[in-house]
Amino acid sequence: MAKWLDNAVFYEIYPQSFQDTNGDGIGDFQGIIKRLDYIKELGCNAIWMNPCFLSPFGDAGYDVADYYTAAPRYGTNEDLRRLFEEAHKRGMHVLLDLVPGHTSVEHRWFQESMKPEKNEFTDRYIWTDNIWESPENMGCLRAISDRDGAVALNFFSCQPALNYGFYKITKPWQQSPEDEGPKATLNAMMDVMRFWLGLGCDGFRVDMAGSLVKNDEDGKGTIALWNKVRAFLDKEFPEAALVSEWGEPDKSLQGGFHMDFLLHFGPSHYNDLFRCEHPFFSGEGKGDVSAFVQKYKENYEKSEHKGLICIPSGNHDMDRLARILSPEEIKIVFGFLLSMPGAPFIYYGDEIGMRYIEGLTSVEGGFNRTGSRSPMQWDSTTNAGFSSAAPEKLYIKMDASADRPTVENQMADESSLYHEVQKLIAVRQAHPALLSKGEIEFVYAEENEYPLAYIRSCEQEKILVIVNPADREASFTSKLTTDLPDTSATEVIYSYQAVSSRIGSPSCARKEGDAFVAPPCSVSFIKLPF
Repeated sequence: MAKWLDNAVFYEIYPQSFQDTNGDGIGDFQGIIKRLDYIKELGCNAIWMNPCFLSPFGDAGYDVADYYTAAPRYGTNEDLRRLFEEAHKRGMHVLLDLVPGHTSVEHRWFQESMKPEKNEFTDRYIWTDNIWESPENMGCLRAISDRDGAVALNFFSCQPALNYGFYKITKPWQQSPEDEGPKATLNAMMDVMRFWLGLGCDGFRVDMAGSLVKNDEDGKGTIALWNKVRAFLDKEFPEAALVSEWGEPDKSLQGGFHMDFLLHFGPSHYNDLFRCEHPFFSGEGKGDVSAFVQKYKENYEKSEHKGLICIPSGNHDMDRLARILSPEEIKIVFGFLLSMPGAPFIYYGDEIGMRYIEGLTSVEGGFNRTGSRSPMQWDSTTNAGFSSAAPEKLYIKMDASADRPTVENQMADESSLYHEVQKLIAVRQAHPALLSKGEIEFVYAEENEYPLAYIRSCEQEKILVIVNPADREASFTSKLTTDLPDTSATEVIYSYQAVSSRIGSPSCARKEGDAFVAPPCSVSFIKLPF
């Protein structure tokens, strides 16, 4: 089921900022269709598109007002259907962003739930019994209608939480997942999924997938909920893919998700890699990868070595890689991302090193995230080819730098980040061990040390990956290095070394005695004897 995920490389599109074709300053479906060939040429064969449904856009579309209607600023349902069709013609798949945890306050379900008279939507959201009682550990709205009670929120005040029940009930107003209200909510969400799968979408990336059932510390209630969804999909849409924003693959995979999306918050230590004071992938060589690897290994064991943990280059909620790392350092980042298990996710523009735009006023609930959501930079024409609108009408301001990276100038430069990413994707697709389900064994990942080394393997091949972002040579010794007699039987299938580090230095990792030595600022893929 969903076999296409086995070799999927995703490209995340933030539709507001990707390509505007009607000159209103906001990206649209026709713009995405226009750029499908670009995405395919890069090597990506799957797309995750952020929410594109009718919304007041208080949270960039994560506040849905109607799950069944495309946001008019992007186009029509028919335009979205055509996008699916055009992607399929190119052998590509499209995941929509499903937001099952909350809606906008403007959603008809919520408008009906606010009425004091009982109706079919009364229990669609989480309400307390009286205006003076707040839901536990959640924000709330109160005195917004004649209905007595306070309604729970997910994050923003415009996003009331949908009711899927409470695993542990501690208050009279809390309902079980098996009560009629929570069951109706789940059925309504499955109807939404059924609708868009019927129109041709290939599945969903599910926002906050692990948070639906409340008071569910061990996730058992939420796992049971998603198993019901899995049964429905297996029966009606067996090829539909589900990727979770959960961050706990042992739970999400039990719940029937095909893959889990690594979170940039919580216990993953993901930010140790790219976004901290001393990231591991900085050339200064002061980072630490060990805590990340330890947590990854724990999740790998818990999920029975399935390794289906998706690691993104970034997304709409994170700082751009280029805010901290140089283009040369980002090339090494992609050497890592495109050689790990699970489906890689490339955030639009990361493949050309788009920058975080400092000092922007918040747009649609972006706040500090707004600087990572600026328009895609295509070429040297007005608004970098994103839009024909007047600059002041752009959804978010462009990078105004004279040296801003563009697709046009990166394509013209054979040594660019774009071409390195394209090359890495091709190497990944050519080697089964590097694909989503290939196994991983970490060979070297010591505290405050470089390099990082791991073996990817499958029935056909074994590939040693050695990643050394530091600006100095680094070596390691392990059972692998002592057992391997020499490197004459190995094949280097990919190597990269930063330009500034090449003078007088080998470009690929090599065996010296009982150790492997990695050149400064380098990444190497070495095919081992099998």
